Amino acid sequence: MKTTKRLCVALALSLLVNAGVVGAVAWRSLGAAGEDFPGLPRYLGLDARQRSHWHEAEDAFLGRLAAGAEEVRGHRDRMIAEIFSADPDLARIDAERAAIARLQDVQQQLVVGQLLRERELLTPAQRERLAKLLTAQPVGPSTFERLHRD
Repeated sequence: MKTTKRLCVALALSLLVNAGVVGAVAWRSLGAAGEDFPGLPRYLGLDARQRSHWHEAEDAFLGRLAAGAEEVRGHRDRMIAEIFSADPDLARIDAERAAIARLQDVQQQLVVGQLLRERELLTPAQRERLAKLLTAQPVGPSTFERLHRD
């Protein structure tokens, strides 16, 4: 039973990291403050050259991130199915968990790489504005945590 509990904790942590990364990227692409947020290019005051480079890099980045999220989802679903199967195979569960962790690491590297590319594109004032905006974003409980709170 302790092994199952550890696996559930590992799943929760894994899902938390994944949700945080994907949530941050989704927030960045959809707007920080809902409908009133003008979008990052306008918020940062990008000029035409910056906007062109920004959109080129952003499109490729979001596509790669979405593909990674889909892979994570597949491993997550298989892991959950195995956890709740009639006779859970701990080796399969751990293999899926490890695959999720590897994919999440790749996603985090994508996010860091994208932020570094954006950093090079921005002026110092724009960098400061973006950094403040990103650090001001709320960090909340994962879906897994919310489901287990009563």
